[in-house]
Amino acid sequence: MHIEIVTKADEELFEAFQRLIPQLTNNNPPPSLDDLSAVVRDAASTLMIARDDQGFIVGALTLAVYRVPSGVRAMIEDVIVDGSARGQGIGEALVKRAIELAKEKKVGTIALTSSPFREAANKLYVRTGFTKRETNAYQLKLK
Repeated sequence: MHIEIVTKADEELFEAFQRLIPQLTNNNPPPSLDDLSAVVRDAASTLMIARDDQGFIVGALTLAVYRVPSGVRAMIEDVIVDGSARGQGIGEALVKRAIELAKEKKVGTIALTSSPFREAANKLYVRTGFTKRETNAYQLKLK
């Protein structure tokens, strides 16, 4: 397995996300090639992928780093491991690489959210050092 930072959105990446996003959520459609290109170009976002030993994309994670008056923060979003590749340490490798990159960028804290029913993902986050926050989480849907 190999973790890499995506520097260019291409047809292979597009096809991978057509397969991966439905495994993460049915609330949002898979991204277009233009959407993926915008993520890759965005200075605040780092898109990482995991490849298996045959070079096939089997996982992804996005790290968003941003500055606020109280410091540099980060969010881990859209952690996805293909169902056929789960249980092989791919999610853990992606998260650990995101943590390394956040440290390089002098991030103070990394936040993430995960649905309670995603038991394996929640165990992974605890195993990699995340703690459950005592906070209220809010969202406002704009579309």
